[in-house]
Amino acid sequence: MFKRILIANRGEIAVRVIRACRDLGVESVAVYSEADRAALHVREADFAVAVGPPPARESYLQTDRIIAAARATGADAIHPGYGFFSENAGFARAVAEAGLVFIGPPPAAIEKMGDKVEARKLMAAAGVPVVPGSPGTLEGEDAVRAVAKKIGFPIMLKAAAGGGGKGMRLVEHDKDLASAVRTVGSEAQSSFGDGRFYVEKFVTRPRHIEVQVFADQMGETVHLFERECSIQRRHQKVVEESPSPFITPEMRRAMGEVAVKAARAVNYVGAGTIEFLADADRNFYFLEMNTRIQVEHPVTEMVTGIDLVKAQIEVAAGMPLPFRQSDLAQRGWAIECRLYAEDPAAGFVPAPGRIDTLRMPEGPGIRVDAGVYEGAEVSLYYDPMIAKLAAWGRDRGEAIARMRRALGELVIAGELTTNLQFHRWIMDQPRFIAGDFDTNFIAQEYHPAALAAPADAERVAAILAAAFIAQRTHNHAPAASPQAGATAAAPASAWKTLGRLEMLRR
Repeated sequence: MFKRILIANRGEIAVRVIRACRDLGVESVAVYSEADRAALHVREADFAVAVGPPPARESYLQTDRIIAAARATGADAIHPGYGFFSENAGFARAVAEAGLVFIGPPPAAIEKMGDKVEARKLMAAAGVPVVPGSPGTLEGEDAVRAVAKKIGFPIMLKAAAGGGGKGMRLVEHDKDLASAVRTVGSEAQSSFGDGRFYVEKFVTRPRHIEVQVFADQMGETVHLFERECSIQRRHQKVVEESPSPFITPEMRRAMGEVAVKAARAVNYVGAGTIEFLADADRNFYFLEMNTRIQVEHPVTEMVTGIDLVKAQIEVAAGMPLPFRQSDLAQRGWAIECRLYAEDPAAGFVPAPGRIDTLRMPEGPGIRVDAGVYEGAEVSLYYDPMIAKLAAWGRDRGEAIARMRRALGELVIAGELTTNLQFHRWIMDQPRFIAGDFDTNFIAQEYHPAALAAPADAERVAAILAAAFIAQRTHNHAPAASPQAGATAAAPASAWKTLGRLEMLRR
């Protein structure tokens, strides 16, 4: 096992890796930009090294500085988390060349699955079903139109090097084609430095379902079942769950077998995710592979009992997988909500700022993965994620009920705006409760006016809590003895006051 691991990331995922290191008895090294000097991951790590100014390209994305920090602190390995360098084959090679271990897949596997067009070709050759579309990248409107006529509208234009919901456009009619081609090409070039794109048939009423895979260096490859990721805004996941309320046992078995086949086709090692689109008839198609740990990995951990990050570290150290396919099963149901500093009423634009008041939920079945604390700043330089809130139940109904309770207990206030009330809204929607949704759910069901009144209630509750805390501080201060016959009213519990939020919300 490694003696010391550097985490080349920040926020909640860095804290998550630090916790796995602690469980294994391994020391951790944090890196931080000037904006993250007081961040939670810096406080939690055994060692911390500054790597540059606030912009990620000048700090967290500086290969030489990250490797120099690892060498200076005596780290044996580097865990990239997700984002930043996690799917960068060049970084993985640089880590190996420095005599360190990259806790992730081989660079060749990252390269093969990083180019969406080449990945489609590779998967098709391996017998993995892919969405009908262009055989390779395309140039110009005429080439796209020729493919569209063959497979039929609607189609999706996608950047070959895309990810994170960027470089994608739905084209429903021929008249919209020229504009979409220009937009996707431009966005792909600016976001990824690669203007190539390709075409896929748009799957109507699509479900976005992914399968967690894991492989060791000895060739043992397994899947840890599926995650339902169809609750999205602008192609970005917001709520995830496992199992999926949509798939049948037969479909689950087939998807798992295909996912393992896909991982073996690229000689994969470590944790990865095969993402699929499924249509209303339960036909499923390969979408892409994420060659890293996923943001939503907690729901898989909660239903399987497997610590995926700990397993990543063990496999990178050369150990065999501590489980086989026959050992794995889904037990109960887990749902995760991503808490962001963003304004749903303004189109989900980032709304970062300082957190003045923070109370995270607790109790049976609740897990919080957070990268902040009361008084922390959600920086404008990085992804505005605050925390991931997950709830486990014996079945989907209990998981939803516990998530509602957790969202009701969660209190966050300050200079920032969050999507907390938006998550409360989702958990109350009949279609979500019934499991009758697809990737269009938010676009079809959500209207900013739906959150207007509850947001006012949220502010009232925050004011009441602040007032109580001030009163409690005053009451605990030394004071003269009360006059004879006087009675002191016992203050109500702050959290009882906040418990009235549900009434205010309605």
